[in-house]
Amino acid sequence: MIGLVTLFAGVTLAILVTTAGAGPLDAPGYTKSFTCSACHGFAGNSTSGTMPILAGANPGYFKKQIQSFATGKRPSPEMEPYAKMVLELGVDDVASYFAAQTRIPTPVKVDSAAAARGKHSAVTCANCHGPDGKGHPAPTSDAMRLIPSVAGQAPGYLKLQIQAFRDGKRNPGEPLVEEMRTIMKNLSDAAIDDIIAYYSTVK
Repeated sequence: MIGLVTLFAGVTLAILVTTAGAGPLDAPGYTKSFTCSACHGFAGNSTSGTMPILAGANPGYFKKQIQSFATGKRPSPEMEPYAKMVLELGVDDVASYFAAQTRIPTPVKVDSAAAARGKHSAVTCANCHGPDGKGHPAPTSDAMRLIPSVAGQAPGYLKLQIQAFRDGKRNPGEPLVEEMRTIMKNLSDAAIDDIIAYYSTVK
């Protein structure tokens, strides 16, 4: 009798396990990506004021930046070793994992008046990042496909990247990067702060 009860319990448990459905930790690529959670948040949804959200990132853009970090083309002592780890583990799997995650906009709050001003000033950025900062849903070239969404990113992170563009510290020499650098150098600090505030509030 005890044997039958044990057998029944085992079969029941097996059924429950196989019918429970996959959880967030079962997603393909998670085991190669979970180290990133320490800085970028669970499933790539950073709540930090300076760390970017990776959830929903374009796979091509993600892979390009990983390569740039790993080779030092985009200098970052913090990111370089992790980028090399991602390349070793399988950058395609990691990129696909983050691309499949639902992006949750930053919880960092900004001044609403600045965001309102920024919406008007952001027309300067619309040619590349789209009218709402989410990029082009149907890009016309490979180059356009590699322009990321900036919507919902933390204001501190956006400011750090704009400063890097201005200082020529992000992928120097690339045509699109140099175009971005020129645009950023022609905007006042106040206008940039307003644009950052606007994009960080876009859902």
